[in-house]
Amino acid sequence: MKPQAIANPPNPWASTEVEYLEEIPVAKTEVWADASREIIAKNDSPDLGFTYSVNPYRGCGHACAYCFARPSHEYLSFGAGTDFDTKIVAKLRAPELLRAAFEKPSWKGDGVMFSGVTDCFQPLEASLKLTRGCLEVCAQYKNPVWIVTKAPLIERDIDVLQQLARDAFVSVAISVPIWDQELARAIEPGVATPRRRIQAIERLAKAGIPVGVMVAPIIPAVSDEGVAEVLEAARNAGAEYAGYVLLRLPGSVKDVFETRIRAALPLRAEKILHRVRETRGGKLYDARWGVRGRGTGQYADAIEAVFDATVKKLGFNQTERHHEPRTFQRPVKPQAQMSLF
Repeated sequence: MKPQAIANPPNPWASTEVEYLEEIPVAKTEVWADASREIIAKNDSPDLGFTYSVNPYRGCGHACAYCFARPSHEYLSFGAGTDFDTKIVAKLRAPELLRAAFEKPSWKGDGVMFSGVTDCFQPLEASLKLTRGCLEVCAQYKNPVWIVTKAPLIERDIDVLQQLARDAFVSVAISVPIWDQELARAIEPGVATPRRRIQAIERLAKAGIPVGVMVAPIIPAVSDEGVAEVLEAARNAGAEYAGYVLLRLPGSVKDVFETRIRAALPLRAEKILHRVRETRGGKLYDARWGVRGRGTGQYADAIEAVFDATVKKLGFNQTERHHEPRTFQRPVKPQAQMSLF
């Protein structure tokens, strides 16, 4: 992905705002060290299928215009636009912190999601290898793992995933929300092509890794027409299960998304925004529990009906992914040799 000009919506938590009077500077990727002392996050959202997650990174080089995590960057005094795409905060001690968490008596071996927020296999992971380090810790402790990613980089870690599949539990969901390559490039500029992601599904499946596909998010008037094609391609590649989430635009994500589609898809922008409002009771977002991931109205119902019918037709397994065994086991520490004197 080429560097882009800096463009951030106003940060509601900041007391100042930057306005460029001349040419807007080019944004280059910067890496910031995160000094967090904890690595496992706990959530109680009824809309999520997991309780514990590990997020080695904040911000994401994939630069997806729709990313619901963008507002979290504002808490760091960054912007939710270009800053989110280029100012990546890395938890450099992530594997060490995860090992410490697993050693606590309070940890009982629940499944851990990688990642609940930004993509754990985003471009920076190729060099920092924080996610791989965390997965190696999970394998050592036989702790169940869930992974959601858009990145074929996950193929690098097939050896660790195979170990988890053999000794504990692992399930990977590859996100392919848009089938049309040009539309995907316009909205997800830093991500591999949809077909390359399908290839990742195939390689994981052939390696014996339980894998599924997430059509997430489905964007009205952009990706809804390609849902069946994504599901069919994923099923043919070996995906065992499928899920979807309707486009969510919380907080400043609305501004980033609208700015992107007006610039990249000017002829479709109004139709897209109209369709989004049609699924959100006339607004661009509805934050209510149980509704935010599916939407309301006839258009949202039609999307769900097409998805469900296609999943049933293709024979996806919709129940396997919700259960993992209790395999957690702390490694036996070698006894220190006693002194003879």
